[in-house]
This record gives sequence, structure tokens and C-alpha cells, in this order.
Amino acid sequence: MMISNNLFVLEALDTADTQWFHCKVFMIAGMGVFTAAYDLFSIVTVSKLLGRLYYRDHANREPGRLPFNIGSALVGVALVGTLTGQLVFGWLGDKLGRKKVYGITLLLMTLCAICSGLSFGYSLRAVIGTLCFFRFWLGLGIGGAYTLSAIIMSEHANKRTRGSFISAVYAMQGVGVFFCGIVSMIVSHLFLKPNPAPSFQFDHLRSTQPNADYAWRIVFMLGAFPALLTYFLLIKMPETARYTAVIEGNTKQAGADMGLVSDIEIQAEEEKLAMFNSNNDYPLLSRKFFERHGLHLIGTMSKLLLLYMG
Repeated sequence: MMISNNLFVLEALDTADTQWFHCKVFMIAGMGVFTAAYDLFSIVTVSKLLGRLYYRDHANREPGRLPFNIGSALVGVALVGTLTGQLVFGWLGDKLGRKKVYGITLLLMTLCAICSGLSFGYSLRAVIGTLCFFRFWLGLGIGGAYTLSAIIMSEHANKRTRGSFISAVYAMQGVGVFFCGIVSMIVSHLFLKPNPAPSFQFDHLRSTQPNADYAWRIVFMLGAFPALLTYFLLIKMPETARYTAVIEGNTKQAGADMGLVSDIEIQAEEEKLAMFNSNNDYPLLSRKFFERHGLHLIGTMSKLLLLYMG
């Protein structure tokens, strides 16, 4: 790794001044984490409503609630998809480019958020089955967004502010969780305005109106808007100069890309790039990969599990 310290490409990016361009990168990366958190934790805010609508038991005269196995399935499939997405899209990001693969994850989250709200039916089996299916694919995009947003921010940032920017990007997860709760409360309040209903204690039959089925669907589908907005912002951004220079070996294109958005000049150093790439070339399912990144994967999934359980 001594080569990386002497490589001019990396040195130029590490020592560049913080500019407005870095703030725009933070907006794109941070919005990806924001959307991922909103989509991932939205099931928590609507689970009680799903129980009231689809698991009502008039004989017991108690509010319906999701069975433990159903609730666990809706949460678990998304987490499995998230872990899979971290591995798959992280690997694809090295093969196809950060920008291209990050765009794919954003479009996948947009599509699956909309499909989760549509659910292709109103019966219990159709709704739960469709939610499980699309929340797996949604989790796949979420895992990719978590991984690539941090990579894009770190590769664009300079050495002095890289840690602060990455911390700020992941702090957007808390903002996404917060907005998920706020949006759910706003949608519920707006729904109650034209659809007043008595409390469950006074009238357990009419307290849960069938029209409330639209409320949880809207909460899910609203998660598509920030993902789609982030995608359109991403289109105007160049590929990260580190990827173009180090992985693709095209320092001239890296310099041209960065020249459009900053005052960084990058020179070609093909021999050093070849030595640097040979030191960092290892397959996804390898001992070297898990030695370098295994703890990161375990830490990320543990964090998500703790947030769900909390």
C-alpha cells in the first residue's frame, strides 16, 4: 500500500480544497442513504395498520395485529436483500463503475417502492405475498445504496474532510427514519379528515375503515420520490476520478471529468497504476476480501438489526 501514498492521482484528490462540488456529492450520497432508511423502516410504521386491516378478529374484540411470523418475514426478507445487495452491488461497482451501479440501485428502489404500495391485490395472501417479494428486491437496492453512497463520497472527498463527509452521509439514515415516522403521521392525519371513524372501544366494527388500505400504500410509494430525484441529480455527476484513474487506468479521462466540476489537475502515471491495481485485485468470495471487509459487513447488518429491534 506504499504505492498509493506516492500515486499522484490519489495525492491530488486527497489534497484538493473542499469545494461546492463536494457538497453536491454529499447531497447525492446522503439522499441515497436517506431513501434507503425510509424504505427499509417504513414497514415498522405501517405494520399496525396492516394488522388492523388484514388480521381483524371480531370475536375477541381486540385490534388486529400482524402475527409474529408474518411480521418477521416482512422485516427479514428486506434484511436478507440488504446483505445480498451489499455484496452484489459492491462487486458490480468495481466492475461497471460507481455511478452506473448507484443509478441502478436508485431505480430499483424507485420501482420496488411503487410496487410495494400497489401490492397487486387486496386479499390477505396477495398483499403479504407481494410485500415479501418486492421488499426483498427493495432490500437489494437498499444494500447497494448503503455501500455505493459511502464509496462515492469517500472517493470524491479529500483526505482532510473525508471522515466528516462519510459520517454526515450515514447520519442521513437517522433523518430518513425520522421522516418515515413524520410522513406516516401526516398521511394518517390527512386520511382521517375526510374519513372520520369512532375509536375501537366504542365501535370495533367501524373503527377500521377499508379505505385506510390506501394510507399504508401511499407511505410506501412516497419513498420512490427521493430515490428518483437522487437519480436525476446523479446523471449530471461524473464518474469518480479514483475509479476512472485507478481501476480503469484512464488518468486523462479522470482529469477531464474533474476539470468540469473542480480545479483538480490529474496527470498520467500508468506504471504506478499497474502496480497499485495488482495489489488490490482479489475476487469477491476470497479470504482477502473477508479479511478486509468482513467486519464492515457484520457491523452494518448488526446496526440494522439493532435499529429494527429498537
